[in-house]
Amino acid sequence: MQGYAETEGEVCPDCKAAGPGRDNVCLAVGTPHQMWHTPDCTQWTIMQIDWEAGSQRMEEQDAWAKETFPTAHERLKQAAAAMPPGTSAQPFIDALTELVQAQADATGFVVLHQ
Repeated sequence: MQGYAETEGEVCPDCKAAGPGRDNVCLAVGTPHQMWHTPDCTQWTIMQIDWEAGSQRMEEQDAWAKETFPTAHERLKQAAAAMPPGTSAQPFIDALTELVQAQADATGFVVLHQ
C-alpha cells in the first residue's frame, strides 16, 4: 500500500475516489500521475500518520543532537589535543576538528535528517 499512483488513471483500491471532489485529496509523489483519496480513506490516513511520525522523529533527533553535540565536541577536542605531534593522522585530525568546530559555530549541533 503506497497511496499514490504509479500509472495514469489509477484509482485508490480503498476509497475508490475516481477524481476531484470538494473534500477529496490529490497526491502526486515523484510522478506526473495523480491519485485521489476521500477524507476517510484508509491509505490517506496511514500516509498522514507516517508523515506526522516522521516529523516527530526529526524533532526527537534534533533535540538529542542539541543535547549530545557539546559533549561529543569537547571529547573530540580533548582527543585531538592528546595526539602526539607529527602523527600520520594529523591531517585527518585537523580536518575533522575544523569541520566539527564549523558545525558548532553554525548551529551548535549536527543535523541528522535522513
